[in-house]
Amino acid sequence: MQQRNLTILGSTGSIGCSTLDVVARHPERFSVYALSAHRRAAQLVEQCRRFRPRFAVIVDSGLRAGVADALHGSGTTVLTGAPELDRIAGAPEADTVMAAIVGAAGLASSMAAARAGKRILLANKEALVMAGPIFIEAVKENRATLLPIDSEHNAIFQCLPLESAGGLLPAGVRRILLTGSGGPFRTTPLEALAQVTPEQACAHPNWVMGKKISVDSATMMNKALEVIEAHWLFGVPAEAIEVLIHPQSVIHSMVEYEDGSVLAQLGNPDMRTPIANALAFPERVEAGVARLDLAALAKLTFEAPDFQRFPVLKLAYRALAEGGTAPATLNAANEYAVAAFLAGSLSFERVASLIQEIACATPTSAISTLDDVLAADRAARNLALSLHQRAMQRVA
Repeated sequence: MQQRNLTILGSTGSIGCSTLDVVARHPERFSVYALSAHRRAAQLVEQCRRFRPRFAVIVDSGLRAGVADALHGSGTTVLTGAPELDRIAGAPEADTVMAAIVGAAGLASSMAAARAGKRILLANKEALVMAGPIFIEAVKENRATLLPIDSEHNAIFQCLPLESAGGLLPAGVRRILLTGSGGPFRTTPLEALAQVTPEQACAHPNWVMGKKISVDSATMMNKALEVIEAHWLFGVPAEAIEVLIHPQSVIHSMVEYEDGSVLAQLGNPDMRTPIANALAFPERVEAGVARLDLAALAKLTFEAPDFQRFPVLKLAYRALAEGGTAPATLNAANEYAVAAFLAGSLSFERVASLIQEIACATPTSAISTLDDVLAADRAARNLALSLHQRAMQRVA
């Protein structure tokens, strides 16, 4: 296997750190060209000292001087600002880009990697949720390679024939089963959800994740967005994508074939497994993940999702049916609501209802450019701010 030169967008997040852990285990296979962080300057400096990338991007310009001083003489050039993310994403020296910036903030750089024809390890699901048709078109036109990092989509990828890697679901597939743990409140009485704190919502029972995606797991918005992502990744219609609650998080997703066969990918809940799979694809490498002990697990259970408890799931199917700007609106509404909840200004039970208000109040229009997507994102955030402020004034 040739050595791959890697750019990691969002290197200080949970996915970025797990990627570097796998990279460190195989220095003969992977080298690091560039790293980026938003505000975690000290962590970025530490990573640069260890992996010695050619470039480091700290998006917050106020932190550049400190990072540059800390890395003086190291051989790493320090850049700042969001446009530099696009630059390192498309740099010809790196053949592989880990797109791990959370949320809409990662859309432009993921698109830059696609336009540059990179091998893209996509952890930023929002690129497909917000701009699915545009992103897939860029991947195909520029002959980029798109490999999913979300554990569910990587599981589906592993359960499909190799020729499906281009985004076309092969004949003979009946449906895709996206599994989800149900988060920390799967059995919590509905009347108790009003008192849920950010700390409780971020305490995922199985996975170690960042705050935003942990809250998304608690509301099951992560699964809602993954329905849209699966549609674009695998070319599968919405009616052939089913969500299934699996509390143990051992089966990461399944593919059902026309002959009745159901293929599942199993593993311990550790993101290094899908990361290693995509980094080395089509080969396999050791990822540092503990072996799965099925005897110790004793049982695996499944249940249908409760749409009263997790109403955002219906919103995803609706947004996918509407198309155009509807998924971008849904994503923006969620990002605003989650941020407000984490800041303490919105109750947990209001997260889903605010998202629904925004989705219902926003007209859907067609998208043909990235500007169309970003305009829809801004409009949804502005509406979310207005509705939230009005609600807070009524309470006051």
